[in-house]
Amino acid sequence: MAELTYRDAVAAGIAQEMERDERVVFLGEDVAAAGGVFKTTVGLLERFGPKRVRDCPISEQAIVGAAMGAAMTGLRPIAEIMFSDFLAVCWDMVANEIAKARYMTNGQVSLPLVIRTANGAGSRFGAQHSQSVENWAMAVPGLKVVAPATPADVKGLIAAAVRDPDPVIVFEQKSLYSMKGEVPDGELVDELGKARVLRQGRDCTIVALALMVHRALEAAEILEREHGISATVVDVRSLVPLDARTILAEVAKTGWLVTVEENPRLCGWGAEIASIVADECFWSLDGPIVRITSPHVPLPAADQLEDATIPSVARIVGTIRERVD
Repeated sequence: MAELTYRDAVAAGIAQEMERDERVVFLGEDVAAAGGVFKTTVGLLERFGPKRVRDCPISEQAIVGAAMGAAMTGLRPIAEIMFSDFLAVCWDMVANEIAKARYMTNGQVSLPLVIRTANGAGSRFGAQHSQSVENWAMAVPGLKVVAPATPADVKGLIAAAVRDPDPVIVFEQKSLYSMKGEVPDGELVDELGKARVLRQGRDCTIVALALMVHRALEAAEILEREHGISATVVDVRSLVPLDARTILAEVAKTGWLVTVEENPRLCGWGAEIASIVADECFWSLDGPIVRITSPHVPLPAADQLEDATIPSVARIVGTIRERVD
């Protein structure tokens, strides 16, 4: 068992799959010689060479378009979009071409490609570089969407995404890149569409994603220790496919659902989970579903304002005390 940072686990996951399958290629902006703007791809160029690790122009359309063409012709590309906000630049290609190719060719063309991108707030980059946009991708039929919260999940989910026959977008929360965690030695391949129960409780079920998983766990400890409220914490990990079965089972045990979402409230992923729970698990609920989210505003650049916008441990604790206690 090795201890890796989240960023090193990204490189480890990519390297594992490039070593295993020579069809796996990697391309993006400043990903080769520079090792990535977030230093998530250090060493890949030296290990696999410039034919398989390629720097691209500053053009999201070029990066994603090259990955799409490569996938159509038998390769298994991994494309990096530096900031998830920049998906908007190439969104037509992602949402209208890549997501629909298998359907519109009656299965004659598959696109086994991965798009990796740095997502979310915490680095004070402002409204154009700090958004959480996983719900954009979740809304497009034909895309699979994952968002790992730990180094082990990063490596395992990247491997699973590369081996999947369909396009997968991997959202990496940029504030987690320096976080360390244990990663099993040897080959690690996770499973898309599997949530993970990280903590068992009796009073409410907190469902969270990426950075919010760690804040939910910290809040759950405070709630138990200081207020006698026992909370289950579920890491969603995969938005598409969504492990509704695990979420429903945990909500049925506690009778209360709380979602903690970094994305803006309107049409966030928690709204879909709330809808599923209300439909499938209504008679097990002891009270209204609670969503803790960012407000529907552009993310501020100022430190204190950004912190006030994103759900904090204190806000999670206070909201659950008010609504669940």
